[in-house]
Amino acid sequence: MNIIQYDVSETSWQIEEQQIRNDLAALYRLLAVFRMTDLIDTHISARLPGRTPTFLINRYGVLFHEVCASDLVKIDYAGNVIDERAAHNPDAFPVNAAGFTIHSAIHMARPDLHFVIHTHTAAGIAVSAQRDGLLPISQHALKFYGRLAYHKYEGIATDLDERERLVDDLGEKKAMVLRNHGLIAAGASAAEAFHEIYMLERACQAQVQAMAGGASLVTPSAEVCERTARQFEMDLSGGIIDKAWTAALRLIEDQGSDYRT
Repeated sequence: MNIIQYDVSETSWQIEEQQIRNDLAALYRLLAVFRMTDLIDTHISARLPGRTPTFLINRYGVLFHEVCASDLVKIDYAGNVIDERAAHNPDAFPVNAAGFTIHSAIHMARPDLHFVIHTHTAAGIAVSAQRDGLLPISQHALKFYGRLAYHKYEGIATDLDERERLVDDLGEKKAMVLRNHGLIAAGASAAEAFHEIYMLERACQAQVQAMAGGASLVTPSAEVCERTARQFEMDLSGGIIDKAWTAALRLIEDQGSDYRT
């Protein structure tokens, strides 16, 4: 894979980093609100501006509902922790190896995706184990019609060689099902990434419940499925995703600690 190089002024990226930290911490808190967590596992990351390609990921061991901006660890694309605070206390800033493998792969290959979310929800895992994957049986699922990638399970993602295959499978898409594992969703902004994972998770939940009922399922025509997917793509230009993000942030404003600290 070719590592994308960035040339951003020092003043610019220093100003931007705190906002990126705030947005990423908010994503962690919101996934906790919507019960998309797996104890201390799964991860969300955000690319940072600057001359050296780096990204932020959670300090391993912190629960999602506890994450603050200061809990996010800066690492490079080789997996080195370069957070200045770690120089004095490296043991206080551990990073999950599997999380690094998955997130570094996407950040290295897709400069358009600044925020990357990986989950292990019951519904996401269930659909990932179903041979036909996500079915076009709900409006939520139709957002991903022809726009959802799949990656074969290779074991716990600690083998760096898997990064090539993962990004090859993702292609130009923003969401992917990791077979027998979970979900990945990403976006150019925190708002877009949140919208992607929220809709994908709801689609998986609806599918699991619909199939559990045992009744025959109704599938719209291919023409209607594609039309609906294109309608969802208009959400970006219409500002709907940003409105949803602003509304979602109100869910975490009154928590015990400020995620921005």
